[in-house]
Order: sequence, then C-alpha cells, then structure tokens
Amino acid sequence: DLVVCVALGCDMFDCVFPTRTARFGSALVPTGNLQLRKKVFEKDFGPIDPECTCPTCQKHSRAFLHALLHSDNTAALHHLTVHNIAYQLMSAVRTSIVEKRFPDFVRDFMGTMYGDPTLCPTWATDALASVGITLG
Repeated sequence: DLVVCVALGCDMFDCVFPTRTARFGSALVPTGNLQLRKKVFEKDFGPIDPECTCPTCQKHSRAFLHALLHSDNTAALHHLTVHNIAYQLMSAVRTSIVEKRFPDFVRDFMGTMYGDPTLCPTWATDALASVGITLG
C-alpha cells in the first residue's frame, strides 16, 4: 500500500505498522511478512532476513523467535519490533526517487512481493498505471 501511495503522490505517513505487526508475531521481509508463530518456523534456524543487518537478524534464528512467541516471555515481541523498525522500506523508496529510478523500484518491489505481475491486486495495478507505471 505504501509504495502505491507514494506513486500517487503521498509523501508523509504516520504508521505504527512495524510495531503492531510485531505484536502479532509477524516479521516484515521483502516478500511481505513471516508469521513466526507458525509451526513451519519451529526448526528454521536461519535469520528472519539473511540480508538484514539488525541485531535480531544477526543474533537470533526464526526457530528461536518461534519458541519465544510460544512462551510467556515477551522478548520475541521486542526482537521483532527491532527488526520491523530496521526494515526500511521507505528509505529504499526515497533513495529510488532521488536516484530517478522509482518506476523500476516499484516494478522490482512488486515483482518480489507478488512474483507474477498478474498476481498483484487489481487496485494496485490500476493505480500504478494511472501514473504511468506498468508492471507487466
């Protein structure tokens, strides 16, 4: 939503999404988010995001965070908040605008998020097309 809103001209946001998302056990990643409470992460010893340099990704595995999320310990929520705040989508958007490559950034971002351009929500595809950014 944020990337499409920037394409439409929005330049200021007030967002608690990174912290609220963390409270539900969700970690922000380039492909969307990881629901670390799910059993699939029980034995996943990789970091949340291998490209991320935040302290959470450098020190803790998905399995560790999964276990913490299933305990009475709130530490996982703090670790996820650190990671989600470090995930700097808007910084990457800003850089792409300054470097005059925003349309390419949007196409790359949507490609990473949805894979096939036909899987991108119609509202987003239509909104982007209205400002001259085509995905496919």
